[in-house]
Amino acid sequence: MQIGFDVGATKIESVILKDNGEEVDRSRRDCPKDYISIVQTIKDVVVELEKKHNKTLPVGVCHPGVHSPQTGLVKNAPNCVWIEKKPFQKSLREALNREVFCENDGNCFALSEAIDGAGKHYKIVYGIILGSGAGGGLVIDKQIVSGPNGVAGEWGHNQLPFMAAQKEELKTLNLRDAEVESFVSGLGLAKRFNKKYKKNLKANEIFELYRRHELDAEKMIEEFKTNLAMSLATIVNILDPDVFIFGGGVTNEIDFFDEIENLTKKYVIGKEYEGVFLKPKYGDASGVRGAARLGRKSSY
Repeated sequence: MQIGFDVGATKIESVILKDNGEEVDRSRRDCPKDYISIVQTIKDVVVELEKKHNKTLPVGVCHPGVHSPQTGLVKNAPNCVWIEKKPFQKSLREALNREVFCENDGNCFALSEAIDGAGKHYKIVYGIILGSGAGGGLVIDKQIVSGPNGVAGEWGHNQLPFMAAQKEELKTLNLRDAEVESFVSGLGLAKRFNKKYKKNLKANEIFELYRRHELDAEKMIEEFKTNLAMSLATIVNILDPDVFIFGGGVTNEIDFFDEIENLTKKYVIGKEYEGVFLKPKYGDASGVRGAARLGRKSSY
């Protein structure tokens, strides 16, 4: 058995998994807003669970961002600033006096689904998380591929080359506005819609208007479909995954995946793609389940 933790901006979720994937225990707590308290909360949960089950257990943790191989500090975690630029893994190892496996939340999502979820029958599994941001993770042969810099799979932060010309023309374009995430994430969709139509709506409200055939929402979601398909085609042209598995809050709003799949083929070289698009077996629980798998499989 192993304990897995999912550390997010608002919650710390834990689960104990048996080797066969059966859940033994699960809990959820509010995430403190300071680093020391986050480490202490995880320690408290571990002590509580080990006392309950009368055994010392391995620990895996998934979180936004990654640990820099060069510095050992967490980087690229803007939505969880309490661990940004902190030696999170080192602190947890010292607090728990044992090995602790830490990994990006998108990678843990993909690992969980690749091992015994929707992607268990596929070799190359690409996890896509469409929520407030756009994250991802790559798993090949049931092993996370994170790369020497820890950023493999971060498709949402790819710069769109055509935006460079606009940047030169406008002189005001923020580089973050040129990333894929700005076009396919919930926050990005809402920002673009509200700016264009002088509204103040959230992504789920825009999707609801789309389903009611409101003209402005229909136009924006049609753009969203194209932007998402073009972005996915870029991944196909580089990695050619057997399966895309989609998670996150925005994914729950999408009821047109067949259309996205066909559009993606349009932008793939040769206009052919035999991969499949699937929803996750474990939904939002895939991240914490993947964390409970860390250490059982090589992370690179």
